[in-house]
Amino acid sequence: MENNLPVNVREYQELAKKALPKMAYDYINGGAEDEHTLRENIAAYGRIILRPRVLVDVSKIDMSTTLLGYNMPSPIIVAPTGGHKLAHPEGEKATARAAASCNAIMVLSSGSSYKIEDVASSCNAIRFYQLYVYKWREVSERLVRRAESCGFKALVLTVDTPMLGRREADIRNKMVFPPSANLEELKKINVDTTGGSQLEGFARATLDPSLSWKDIEWLKSITTMPILLKGIAVEAGVAGVIVSNHGARQLDYAPATIAALEEVVKAVAGAVPVLVDGGIRRGTDVFKALALGARAVMVGRPVFFGLAARGEAGARHVIEMLNGELEVAMALCGCRSVGEITRSHVMTEGDRIRSLL
Repeated sequence: MENNLPVNVREYQELAKKALPKMAYDYINGGAEDEHTLRENIAAYGRIILRPRVLVDVSKIDMSTTLLGYNMPSPIIVAPTGGHKLAHPEGEKATARAAASCNAIMVLSSGSSYKIEDVASSCNAIRFYQLYVYKWREVSERLVRRAESCGFKALVLTVDTPMLGRREADIRNKMVFPPSANLEELKKINVDTTGGSQLEGFARATLDPSLSWKDIEWLKSITTMPILLKGIAVEAGVAGVIVSNHGARQLDYAPATIAALEEVVKAVAGAVPVLVDGGIRRGTDVFKALALGARAVMVGRPVFFGLAARGEAGARHVIEMLNGELEVAMALCGCRSVGEITRSHVMTEGDRIRSLL
């Protein structure tokens, strides 16, 4: 066992910053334009207050839940983030093994540094696949079929990227993104990099800005996998919704995801599970999201930081730390299971304002 291991996500972030080249760290950690939403994603959690309960027998804590019929030991899922080779040579294969060792679901990004098949064969686990819709539908369709044939259990469709947000750190650094192992046929595309970021040029050349609700129906017609929409509320018969602002990398000054969560949960009205990502750095953040109606949370940057700092062991330790923090939060709030976490366990800014009226 190593001595002086990091004790929280913030310390892993500091180690990752030291370990990575500036271009890689800025890509992982950066957001769009003024990065207001990037800061708010984290700060908004800090403005939610927990309301503890005492004299409850919490000698046994059960953090397990289910999603789409799959059992999960905790409500923490590894979010889709691309280019893990930026952080470690083993890239997504190391992240997949870390998630599998914690029995956590991992969502593999379309921008994976390793092929779908390589990640699938790296370990035995339940995995979802994140998809962009490209201008050439056959490219997206082949990715879907490959993921399905490799045993992936659901599709996470990103719908908030008709074009890439203006990520100024990437422009300044003239960001060069490692080629996705799954998009070989798009390498021939002529990419305009006059704006500074190769990634932005590639996205503009390949992502389909005409994506609309009719394309959800097309996607449902080519796969039996359930579809979760990442970045929007429920429509079109999908299996779930992920409240997301793309890690604050798309539209700056969009709401923090935790601030939007409760409104989405009310709109969905229990029709499908609602997940949330963005800004989660503590187990107490997970608790707050569950109290406001999320079925599960997706964690991206913290796992990336762990991978950069200590490889597979670091990614695994981040997941374990967040699980441990969630367990403590549940115990101190008198919740023996995630089902006992309710709206009454948190006080939001809105609650405090209403109490003064």
